[in-house]
Parts: sequence; structure tokens; C-alpha cells
Amino acid sequence: MQLLDHFDETKLEAGCDEAGRGCLAGPVVCASVILPKDFSHELLNDSKQLSEKSRNLLRPLIEKEAIAYSVQFLHPDEIAELNILKASLTGMYRAAIDLKVRPELLLIDGNKALLSNDIPSVPVIKGDGKYKCIAAASILAKTYRDEYMETLHHEFPYYDWKANKGYPTKAHRLAIRKHGPCIHHRMGFNLLGKGQLSFFEE
Repeated sequence: MQLLDHFDETKLEAGCDEAGRGCLAGPVVCASVILPKDFSHELLNDSKQLSEKSRNLLRPLIEKEAIAYSVQFLHPDEIAELNILKASLTGMYRAAIDLKVRPELLLIDGNKALLSNDIPSVPVIKGDGKYKCIAAASILAKTYRDEYMETLHHEFPYYDWKANKGYPTKAHRLAIRKHGPCIHHRMGFNLLGKGQLSFFEE
């Protein structure tokens, strides 16, 4: 499917997306991007459909060509305070209002509009595979988050965040069971999976 240039061609639009919502550790990272109307690249797509190499190739290009972009981090303490859905929406709102150019409409990946009415927003289910600006935001959110989790890996190598990026893989959960959680884990989440009883084996 070819990505669309706009939802409403009469308005200056920004795409908004997040990365890391389903993770057990680390921040949820949100991005907002305004692309020029003539922006195009053959690789541009939903970040989940791209290889790491392609995402890393597109990120500097998006940052160079974008009219404006912003990336925001919400860490586990704030996620615990807000809950993960509100944290994701809050992060996308912060990214949108941090843009150096104020958009007239926000295209939000997902089925929820933003919590604030400062700028009108439209939710678009699977929007990162439909609109260029949301796809661009998804790439920035994903690459910034992956990069951050790789830096945390050096501090806590036994969780293997360099590979799993904090997602609930079997190996990640086994490492939590063996070593216990750390300050970067989301303590309100089910860290051990089904039948969670204890962080340490008897």
C-alpha cells in the first residue's frame, strides 16, 4: 500500500506515534513529525515493517528534511503514575507542542485522539502504515528508543536489552526471575508473565 501524503490537504499536519508501549522496561518514546508536502522515499513505511538498517538510514534523512520534529521520553516512574495509555498519549502531545512549527492537525497512530484540545487530532488505526508523517514519527520513536535501550544494556547486560529492547521475550523474563527487576523496569507490569508469583526462584 502506498503511503498517503495527507489527511486534509488544506492543513499543516503532523504525524504522531510511539514506541515501547508493550515493553517491560525502559521509556515509552513518542515522536511528532511535519513533513514537506513533496517528501518521498522508497523505504518509508511503518517502522515495524523495516529492518534496523533501513530505519537507521531513514532517521537522519527525516530529521534533515522535516519541517519540524520532536521526540519525547516518558520513563517508568511517569508511566506508573499515568498508566501506559495515558503516558503514550501524553508523550505524543508533548512532542506535538514541542514542534518549532505549530501544526494545524495531528494524525495519531491508534484509536485514541489526544487528551488535549490545543491542536485538533484524528486517530488513525494502523496509521503508521497509511500516512507518511505517521510513518516518519514511528521511525524516529523506534530508533531513539532502541538507541537508548542499547545504552542501558551496558549498565544491566544480563537482561540483554541490546537484543530485546525491553520487550517481554522469554529470555528477558527468565533474567528478571533470576536477577530481579531493576530501576528501569515497569513495576506495574506483569514482569514474569502468566502465573507471576515471585521475582526470585526458591
